Amino acid sequence: MNYIFDGSYYGYLCCVFEAFERKEFDAIPTTSQQLEINIFSQKRQIHTDELKALRILTAMNKIIGPQNGKIFYHNFLSDSPSEWINGFRLMVELFRSGKINMQNYGRPDLLRIHQTVKKVSRERHRMKAFIRFVKSDNGLYTAIVEPDFNVIPLVVDFFKNRFTDQQWLIYDIRRKYGFYYDCRHIEEVSSYGEDEVQNPYSLEIDLDPKEKEFQHLWKTYFKSTTIESRQNLKLHLRHVPKRYWKYLTEKQ
Repeated sequence: MNYIFDGSYYGYLCCVFEAFERKEFDAIPTTSQQLEINIFSQKRQIHTDELKALRILTAMNKIIGPQNGKIFYHNFLSDSPSEWINGFRLMVELFRSGKINMQNYGRPDLLRIHQTVKKVSRERHRMKAFIRFVKSDNGLYTAIVEPDFNVIPLVVDFFKNRFTDQQWLIYDIRRKYGFYYDCRHIEEVSSYGEDEVQNPYSLEIDLDPKEKEFQHLWKTYFKSTTIESRQNLKLHLRHVPKRYWKYLTEKQ
């Protein structure tokens, strides 16, 4: 049985709730975009209910603690259908048995979820380092990103605390949504249009007049501190993978 949810974490938790309510413990949580067409498989639409999701979240935190509960959230942010299924199976086991040792790395499924969370955490740290804002003529700082995992929700508080007096927008072009900060609150924004921004520097016609000067200053500093004879491209690529280059000012 395929459980079709809206792609949100609360929708994912509602799949767990419905699995117990209907005794369908072998259900497969997925979205309509990721559903594989199979004439022999059944599907059920799961509606996101905040109260049901909170009941699952509260019960899970009570059994394994909030810290271990975050493991399932970070695993969900991997955006991988196979990891969603692994996390779903573990949550079903958690509630059926009433306990689970999340630190039992001898179990392949538990080791797998920890490995996935580690990858998500690594991507989160890279986003903190590689996000570059450009200032538009209306004072809004915009950053266009395309992370491997859905880690933007994990870094918005970091940028809120770092740039408390600036309006900014961090937008994930792969998932067509982002977060806008107006110096008071953070709001999720999304777009379902056909047009996509492929590069933040394609917004130059709307840039603040001084933005180009700041970009030039940064490029000059980056170039002046580079010692050609000591360049190690292999090491550089390990710390700054090439897929991030198109969003870095110094690489333009």
